[in-house]
Parts: sequence; structure tokens; C-alpha cells
Amino acid sequence: MLLRLLRPRLRTYRGPLAAIVFLQLVQTAAALYLPTLNADIVDDGIVKGDTRRVVVLGGLMIVTSVVQFAGLFGAGYFSARTASRIGGDVRAALFDRVQEFSGREMGHFGVPSLVMRTTNDVQQVQTFVMTTLSMAVFAPMMGFGSVLMALHQSVQLSGLLLVVVPALGAVIVAIVVKALPMVKRMAVSGDRLGRIMREQIIGVRVVRAFVREEHERVRFARAGDELYEAALGSGRAMSLMFPSVVAVINLAAIVILWFGAHRIADGSMQVGMLAAFLIYLMQVLLAVMTATFVLVMLPRAQLSATRLQQVLDTPTSLTPAAAPVAVLPEPGLLELTNVEFRYPGAEQPVLRDICLTARPGETVAIIGGTGSGKSTLLNLIARLLDATGGRVAVGGTDVRDLDPAVLARAVSYVPQRAYLFAGTIASNLRYGDPDATDDELWHALEVAEARDFVERLPDGLNTATRQGGTTLSGGQRQRLAVARALVRRADVYLLDDPFSALDYATDSALRAALLAESSGATVVIVAQRVSTVRDADRIVVLDEGQVVGVGRHQDLMTTNEVYREIALSQLDGQETVGPAARRS
Repeated sequence: MLLRLLRPRLRTYRGPLAAIVFLQLVQTAAALYLPTLNADIVDDGIVKGDTRRVVVLGGLMIVTSVVQFAGLFGAGYFSARTASRIGGDVRAALFDRVQEFSGREMGHFGVPSLVMRTTNDVQQVQTFVMTTLSMAVFAPMMGFGSVLMALHQSVQLSGLLLVVVPALGAVIVAIVVKALPMVKRMAVSGDRLGRIMREQIIGVRVVRAFVREEHERVRFARAGDELYEAALGSGRAMSLMFPSVVAVINLAAIVILWFGAHRIADGSMQVGMLAAFLIYLMQVLLAVMTATFVLVMLPRAQLSATRLQQVLDTPTSLTPAAAPVAVLPEPGLLELTNVEFRYPGAEQPVLRDICLTARPGETVAIIGGTGSGKSTLLNLIARLLDATGGRVAVGGTDVRDLDPAVLARAVSYVPQRAYLFAGTIASNLRYGDPDATDDELWHALEVAEARDFVERLPDGLNTATRQGGTTLSGGQRQRLAVARALVRRADVYLLDDPFSALDYATDSALRAALLAESSGATVVIVAQRVSTVRDADRIVVLDEGQVVGVGRHQDLMTTNEVYREIALSQLDGQETVGPAARRS
């Protein structure tokens, strides 16, 4: 899965990858040449007392060291740069894919999981790529080259490598095998701890309101202990790596010095050659250790790549049109014909047999009990979800045949949760229209009954907003969300219960101003309050996913039991029922 994720992205960076391989080759060649130069200085210069030879070879060693440093620096630079760009490409691919998701796919993965995948998992893959480019390319070159150079120095002593390298490999493999399960546990425990922390931070008010601090503290501590135990076990196993490798290397050095001393004594080997052979041995063992570090990181990177590929492989249920329509033949016209929506695997549809027509200049209100499908209906119109049956048409064209950009310009949507982005009030309002002037923003605020409180803020339109608009009240966020929708100047306005946090006076004033502002557009309002919908041109009553009544307020009060129950539960019976109902 890791190779599948990286292969198409590595192809984009063939040039930098070639440069990395070349620079690694240069610095490896330089590193391999230095011990030979050192041996020549000892054997041909110091032992023979040839000072000129020492100076010449010493200068050559300096030049070789500079070349090695340049190759090492260049390879590290390109490795880090390439890994960062690949990480950026993966994040961009994830972002693009998530932007295509419908509410169905978003619900399947969940926001916390998508955030963890886009941040932590991408970082794991990026770190693995950088380590691989900087070490995995270097390790085989250094290992193979050191073996050849060791053979060049002494074929007899090189036979010891057949014992030392497998022994070192066995020690490392044993430690890695012991540590790998701990590394996987760390990944799972880390995800769980992050999820719990996110839940506690987001839900801190609920935790405090129900005095559940101790329960959440214990829950967090358990997750932390799991991660601690996994990290401790992995750390203990990996802590054996360095002393074990050093022990093997030192034992190998003792054996080589023992046999090398005898060969020097009988004149078959020089001192410099023995010193060079020892260095090559160390380089072979260093190459084995380097490759091991990459292998240790592989399981975590593989797990992260699998999680990332799951997102990238998930197709959106919003299938794009083969030939998208770019012009609306009847702007503002909204038609729903026998619409049905069912979640995958659900026994019953959320909506069924929905028929509705709304024209420019009309205000249609949708009301119903909790879970009756009101918000889902608006999501179908805005094409955040696709109907599983029937037809949803905007501007006389099925939304599935429309160019998404055309649909986005035609429909302005206020979601149930009034969400504001980090930035300023002006930047949030300009999500509706990036080119809107300040005068247009103030006009939208005035219609949304938000101008007064924005003018009272220290910096007005330039007042900073935090993520989610947490510095503002619920009513202020809702009014700003309505203003943002009005800045769009759309053909169809979809308002999903946007007045729930407003008092009745502000609600009434906002609806009156909105009616005048959107006189040429189609307005669909979802609301829980009867007072919000009673003046609509047409009220659609939903119950258990079906339309059970359509009409004006007074008509529904006398003919529709569901609507009457909702109304009587909210308003004074004498006010809402009217003369005809009271006579009955």
C-alpha cells in the first residue's frame, strides 16, 4: 500500500531523485576512498618518513572530505525537499478528495479521523520518505562498496565478514521483531489518545456541565497509560540496539586486531592496511544499522499509507455529469419529483415520495418533528447528497446534470450550524462573494439584523473571528451566516433553521427584511418555530420522511393534525388556531 501511494508521486520528482542518487554515490565514493588514503599516509608516508607524501595525501584527504560533505549536504537537502513536496502532494490529494465527498462519506470517516489522516499519517509517510532517500540509498552503496574495499585490503581478513555481518543482522532482526508489535500498538494507542483529547477539548462544556471531569480524567489516563506502556516496551527493545551493535562491532574489532597483528608480525600485512580494514568493517556494520532504522519505520509508514489510501480510494457518491449543463434555462425554479433518499444498508428511507415546486418570489417553509428529514431535503437541493430516487431540479435542470460551479452560484445555503472561519468578519462574509465591496457587506449585515452589533465591535468588519466563531454568541453567528448567504445574490436561498438562536423580535425583523431583499429569488426555510413559518407562501409539513401537508398557516391549523400539534405545543391556542378551528 505504501508503494502504491508513493509510486505515482515519485515519478513527478525524477530529476531530484536522480540528483539524490548521484550525490549519494559521490559522498559514498569519497567515504570509501578516505580509509585507503589514510592507509597510504601511514604506510607510504609515516612509516617511510616521507613528509612530502604525507602532505600530498593529506591535502587529497581534505579535498575528498570536502567532496563528501558537499555530497552529504546536497543529498540531505534534496531528500528533505523532495519528501516535503511529496507530503504536500499527498495532503493536496486528500484535500481534493475530501472536498468531493458528500455527507455520506464524511459521516463514514468522521472529521477527527480525516484530520488525523491529513496531519499525523501524512507526516509519518513524509518522514519515512525522507529517511529512505537519505539512508536507504546510502546504505546499500556503502555496504557493497565497503565489502569490495575490504577485500582489496585483505582477502583473508574479509572472511570474518561472513561471520560478523550475519551475527549483527541476527541481533538487529531479533530486536526489531520484538519492537515491531510495540510500534504498532503505539500507532493505535496514539490515535485513540488523540481522539479522546479532541473529544474532551470540543466537549469541555458538556463535561463540566455534567461534572464528569473525573470520569474523563480516568479515561484519558487509561489511554495515556496504554500509549506509555507501548512506548516504554518499544523504547526498551530499541535501547538494546546500540549496545548490542557496539558489542558485536567491538568483538569483531578484537578478532580482526588479533589476526591482523599476526599478519603484520609475519610481514604479510602493513599497519595502514589493518587500520583501513577496520574502518571498512565499521562502514559495513553502519550500512546494516542504517538499513535497519528504515525497516523499523516501515510498519508505521505502511499503516499510515493504508489509512491514507482508504480515503483516496473512496469514490464520492456525487457522480459528476458527463456533459455538465452550464446555463440554467429557468433560474430560481425549484422542483422535487418523487424524491427518495436512503442511506446505504438502511431498512427505511429518510425521505420518500417528496414532491415540491417553488418559483422565484415564493417563500416555502418546511416544518416537522425531529428526524423528519428537513435538513436532508435541503442537502439534496444543494447536492451535498444525491437522491437515491426521483429527481431534484434547480433552474429547470436536474442537479446531477449541472456543473457544480453553476449550482453553487445558483444556490446560497445557510447550514443548521452557523460556522465561521478563523479570520475577520469581512473575510467570512466574502465567502459568499470574494469581490463584494464593504458597502455590499454592510447592506447584507443590515438585512440580517447584524449591522448594529458589528458596528459596536472595536474593528467593525475587520474584527477578528476565531475558528467556529467562538468569540460570538449563537445568535450573532446565525445572523452573520445569513448575511454571508445574502452576499452571494443567488437564485435560490436555502435556510436551515437559521433563526433558532434569535429572540422573537429579531426573528420577525430579520424575516421581514429578508422577504424584501429576496423578492426575486426562491426562499426555502427549514424551521422549528411556527412563528417563523406562519407567514410563508406555502408550508410543507414533513412527518417520518413524508409530506403530510401543504398549505398556509390557517389552512393547516384546521386540516393537518401534525402541524396543529406542533403549533399548539409552541403558541397560545387562541392565537394560532383561529376562528374556524375554535368553532370546531
